[in-house]
Amino acid sequence: ELPCQILQVRERLKQQVAEMKEKFPGFRPGLAILQVGNRDDSNLYINMKLKAAAEVMPKLVAKNISCYTPTVLKCIASLNGDPAVHGFIVQLPLDSDKPINTEKITNAVAPEKDVDGLSSINAGKLSRGDLGDCFIPCTPKGCMELIRQTGVQVAGKRAVVVGRSKIVGAPMHDLLLWNHATVTTCHSKTTTLAEEVGKADILVVAAGKAEMVKGEWIKPGAIVIDCGINHVPDSTKASGKRVVGDVAYSTAKERASYITPVPGGVGPMTVAMLMQSTVESAQRFLEKFQPGKWNIQYNQLTLKVPVPSDIEISQSCIPKPIDQVAREVGLFPDEVELYGQTKAKVHLSALERLKSQPDGKYIVVTGITPTPLGEGKSTTTVGLVQALGAHLHQNVFACVRQPSQGPTFGIKGGAAGGGYCQVIPMDEFNLHLTGDIHAITAANNLVAAAVDARIFHELTQTDQALYSRLVPSVNGVRKFSDIQIRRLQKLGINKTDPATLTKEEVNFFVRLDIDPSTITWQRVLDTNDRFLRKITIGQSPTEKGFSRTAQFDITVSSEIMAVLALSDGLDDMKKRLGRMVVASSKRGEPVTADDLGVTGALAVLMKDAVKPNLMQTLEGTPVFVHAGPFANIAHGNSSVLADKIALKLVGKEGFVVTEAGFGADIGMEKFFNIKCRYSGLRPHVVVLVATVRALKMHGGGPAVSTGQGVPWARGNLQLLAKGCSNLNKQIQNARMFGVPVVVAVNAFKTDTKAELALVVQLAKEAGAFDAVECTHWAEGGKGAVALAQAVQRASQTPSNFRFLYNLELPVIDKIRLIAKQIYGASDIELLPEAQEKVAMYTKQGFGNLPICMAKTHLSLSHDPEQKGAPTGFILPIRDIRASVGAGFLYPLVGTERVSSVTNKFWELQPGRGKERNPCIAGEFCVHLQVRVEQDNCCTAYKTTTVDDIPPKRS
Repeated sequence: ELPCQILQVRERLKQQVAEMKEKFPGFRPGLAILQVGNRDDSNLYINMKLKAAAEVMPKLVAKNISCYTPTVLKCIASLNGDPAVHGFIVQLPLDSDKPINTEKITNAVAPEKDVDGLSSINAGKLSRGDLGDCFIPCTPKGCMELIRQTGVQVAGKRAVVVGRSKIVGAPMHDLLLWNHATVTTCHSKTTTLAEEVGKADILVVAAGKAEMVKGEWIKPGAIVIDCGINHVPDSTKASGKRVVGDVAYSTAKERASYITPVPGGVGPMTVAMLMQSTVESAQRFLEKFQPGKWNIQYNQLTLKVPVPSDIEISQSCIPKPIDQVAREVGLFPDEVELYGQTKAKVHLSALERLKSQPDGKYIVVTGITPTPLGEGKSTTTVGLVQALGAHLHQNVFACVRQPSQGPTFGIKGGAAGGGYCQVIPMDEFNLHLTGDIHAITAANNLVAAAVDARIFHELTQTDQALYSRLVPSVNGVRKFSDIQIRRLQKLGINKTDPATLTKEEVNFFVRLDIDPSTITWQRVLDTNDRFLRKITIGQSPTEKGFSRTAQFDITVSSEIMAVLALSDGLDDMKKRLGRMVVASSKRGEPVTADDLGVTGALAVLMKDAVKPNLMQTLEGTPVFVHAGPFANIAHGNSSVLADKIALKLVGKEGFVVTEAGFGADIGMEKFFNIKCRYSGLRPHVVVLVATVRALKMHGGGPAVSTGQGVPWARGNLQLLAKGCSNLNKQIQNARMFGVPVVVAVNAFKTDTKAELALVVQLAKEAGAFDAVECTHWAEGGKGAVALAQAVQRASQTPSNFRFLYNLELPVIDKIRLIAKQIYGASDIELLPEAQEKVAMYTKQGFGNLPICMAKTHLSLSHDPEQKGAPTGFILPIRDIRASVGAGFLYPLVGTERVSSVTNKFWELQPGRGKERNPCIAGEFCVHLQVRVEQDNCCTAYKTTTVDDIPPKRS
């Protein structure tokens, strides 16, 4: 009957594995066996285990023949962290010619993977009766299974265990005891062994001595489990020996009701129990790491009035260890790369593992047209996720951008949120984080250096000299790299042998022939340094007079940042980096990073930056911080990768809250038309942030500035209602894409109840699904619970998401649609340079790219002084540029010459010249770089073309 019993166990395990695979496609339990040395008996046992494992699960074997403990421990640590390994055993005995600490080795195995049950933690749990929370050694577990299959109840029976080893005897005693038997343990020193054996209803023998227990000792009807394997001489066998157990089988079987044979008894069942423990471990693993099933610990806030500074609040909270946050949201240890205790990188393998899981609900936070100080989108994003998570107990992730040091050290400050709604630690969030921006700086400037170096070398060297540099001879052999073969194919040269190129083909290959006047790639750094906005490079004598005018931009405006944000993996990022256009040749053809041969180097510099950064909020909800593109010159959203991983982790009923930069006319429009187009993700709800102070400004009140004292026009509902025209327009903009809108009215202490109620009322009348007053800045997630509930309700409504335009439309038509539908313009006007670019990009094959408008964020129009919801204006487009790698064209909105509307503002009133204009007649105007001959800079403004006219300055 024994083979049938083992077959039953294996069939049961197969069924359990099949159920796991059906519920979690692609998942299978994994077993690892670590062997030290190469003993023949160990090899035999391992092969037996692997053969059995192959029937129910894939095998995963790690062999290590090192005799030094540190090497073995390193291997164990690797297997402990491998999520594909659920059962892990160290094959004993350890075969080493050097001293090796067996107990140290077995205790190094993670208790949750210790399917042999040999670690001190599992042994301790067994000894105190925690049978449901430990792994039991496989041989005692197999013995209990054999006893169970006899149908005899263990409870109340007298049991005798002969043997006291840690592997069989001692755990067998504990197991029988906690199954309510009365247990006696005997061993070789027991003087009344025969007498004790004769009392046993259940006898388990594991003494390691051949036929030590005689048949006549056994109580009639007893159950006998023989765990012994011994070799005794036998001349009838070819090997000269045979295998016997610790019990004299021939006589014992006459008295026992059940007895296990040797061989073929306990051994096969032990292996079956090893498989069962591995399957149990895999089941526990799935319960613990099941997507959408979080067991998360939230932090309690201690609110203070008045609200302390952001940095005081941040430093008063003790963050959870970031590896704990990772475990709580279902990330595996090998998917997390720790950067200290409070931040970590998440490997893209997590997305591959979770690809079959359903996505959660996708929420985008945007805002009305903001004041220069912002309306609190980041604070609202954090407040919303704290409310959904810590207060409504939903799985929720925030996905936000990494801030640039420019705004951080400027008037705007950090981007971690504010008050009791922050990403922490805010200092690490706002500064270097994990170095992504530094990596982008290095990669961007590598391209810039390559451009100028290539121009220099082409101007100073012959074709053959260039060819020798680009395809050097190594040990007398020249060989094209993959990137060079791609360039040859682009040129229509289908050759792979460098020696076969003709002189003409060599000329085409080595000369990019860059036109310096067409270079669009600038150097960057992550600091506001105005004196680097225009520079002259190449002034060193070594550059032989080849100088040109260039400039520095801020790092987050680099196309590489946009590439990072829109990539969906490392391979995709590398392709996008290679497609980046840096200039045009003198023949009018685009020159790419691939043509420069730097794509691989860029990918290496960016290989870590492509991984999202994991942090947490004040209340302990998880946050991905990744990418930081500006919303005026790029698409202004966090990364596609962060959103995708988060949507898988939260599960079908969870929420991912991502933030789009600036107002809905910029960040949200680009989120929909660019980010969602490339990612394939579809949003469920738009959260539109508004403030009373900004709406009053849009109604005609003065501009909001830092350090403003007593609020003006408090309680002026007429002014507020007029300013709600901007809110109405932004609600319409969101609904234009078929997504429900929830308005979050970010309350300030200076706002009156009547003002807040009016905004809520007018927002609903304008078509918002709901509008909610929010006090999360002062109260944390508690102050955004009503907002979270509104978002939950809105997410249940049908979302009929649609794009604003088709990519196949001509470039001008796409720009016109955005201008008229989103901004309220009556039409657009393309200046000559923009018209030339439309023709060039269409000819170069870039006409089907989406549009990323580069426009002021301070107005729906191109003029920052026009507040509210202006209409009827002509939107001027002075130039169009291409971010081909990122995947969009970006028109530059506005003109360098001051418009008549702006001139009107600069007309000075009598007696106010010195108040509005600090320039004194005859002095040099530093803003315009012209000599001012009268006390009125407006004359100069009206007749002078400038690059950047600062508003409200002379």
